[in-house]
Amino acid sequence: MSLSVGDAAPAFTLPASGGATLSLSDYAGRTLVLFFYPRDDTSGCTKEAVGFTTALPEFEAAGVAVLGCSKDTVAKHDKFVAKHELGMPLLSDAEGSTCEDYGVWVEKKMYGKTHMGIERSTFLIDGEGRIAQIWRKVKVPGHVDAVLDAVKLLGA
Repeated sequence: MSLSVGDAAPAFTLPASGGATLSLSDYAGRTLVLFFYPRDDTSGCTKEAVGFTTALPEFEAAGVAVLGCSKDTVAKHDKFVAKHELGMPLLSDAEGSTCEDYGVWVEKKMYGKTHMGIERSTFLIDGEGRIAQIWRKVKVPGHVDAVLDAVKLLGA
């Protein structure tokens, strides 16, 4: 499935770090940054999650919530959050249905081999539940700043 700016964000209800269960509907009327990443505690994923945590006060000042999502288990998420003192909930999409709904579960190539995996992607979802911006094939350096700039332009 390929989502575009202006589309309704696919609904989700997933278990999250810290024992919560979170749904898109929990953020109705509020802007949400939803970032998908391949795996807990890997170099790029750690830098991205720490980057969002560092910028969390700015997102919160703008009234914006931030959620991360991967196929890792809640137990792995809890360890990742504790180890790096992450400030946002991490959703566990173990079944992969939300990853598929957002079009981030894709065929990837590494070292000449093909496999399925999560394409690092971020979705900015407005208070109406519509996708305001999409970043695909995210490169971590500078990404959090780009998302913050988009939030400011959105006037969240």
